[in-house]
Amino acid sequence: MKTMSKLFFVVALLFAVCISNAKPLEKISVKGKDFVTESGKVIRLKGVSFSDPDKLEKNGQWNKRYFQEAKNWGCNIVRFAVHPTALNNRGWDAYFKLVDDGVKWAAELEMYVIIDWHSIGNLNTEKFSNKMYNTTMAETVKFWQTVAKRYKGNPTVAVYELFNEPTNESGKLGELTWTTWKPTLEKLIDEIAPIDNEKIYLVAGMDWGYLLDEVIENPVNRKNVAYCTHPYPMKREKPWEPKWEKDWGHVADKYPILATEFGFMGKDERGAHVPCISDESYGEAIINYFDKKGISYTPWCFDPDWPPTLITDWNFTPSRQGKFFKAALLKHVK
Repeated sequence: MKTMSKLFFVVALLFAVCISNAKPLEKISVKGKDFVTESGKVIRLKGVSFSDPDKLEKNGQWNKRYFQEAKNWGCNIVRFAVHPTALNNRGWDAYFKLVDDGVKWAAELEMYVIIDWHSIGNLNTEKFSNKMYNTTMAETVKFWQTVAKRYKGNPTVAVYELFNEPTNESGKLGELTWTTWKPTLEKLIDEIAPIDNEKIYLVAGMDWGYLLDEVIENPVNRKNVAYCTHPYPMKREKPWEPKWEKDWGHVADKYPILATEFGFMGKDERGAHVPCISDESYGEAIINYFDKKGISYTPWCFDPDWPPTLITDWNFTPSRQGKFFKAALLKHVK
């Protein structure tokens, strides 16, 4: 029994040493077209987009093993997709306990975190594409103020993705243009900044977070702003690169871009849907384009159930696109 107790003590001690060896992450900010650390080093953020922590916990997968696998794929950042209805159904206190755990595991593994308010629709009219995305401007402000109070001074939580995918679904959800969306984002940042002005505010453009074509002429007039795009393959036809450059890529010459969702799947794969259907030619094109422009990215989705999936099971077997993007993530890992 004494021998067994000593063994447990040694294992616990080794575990504690491993945790303590994690290097504290440097705060990241925006400088020109780059993300930079406190020491002035340009950093390119590359990782994966997680599904909702609520969903993962219900699957028994919200644990350090899950985060460790993301690290094994070469990630230096992970994205938490927080759905408004999941937050409310679980309860804010219980939900934020999940987020706290995730932030802790990410810190132990030296990965940054994007917190994403995962709604799709028109926040201006408070009309959304599915009830799971239902929220209000008041609730959105409450969410971000809660996040800001909780993670102020925590460099692991580096990015606040203010709203996942703005769309009016061709007018079904009311009027929405960049001219009317930009002031909403500025108002939202103004509600957060007095609490925490040291995070990166990540701003999505039009057309389900794809288009950034009006940003250069009319940027969000706040500090520490970066932009995100969701360039799924069917948003444009081949050749993609000239269209990507016009639609959003040229913005990377002046401001940082973080592509927080993209991916591909064959038309015969489970869950195949517009705008995700394509093949490895898209994977090669998008990663080469990101590399050329220095764009950061987190493909969707590190979950076997939410397509296009990066894994096929909870043994983390890579899917078709997972094999491709895992290789891309690991390519430049030191």
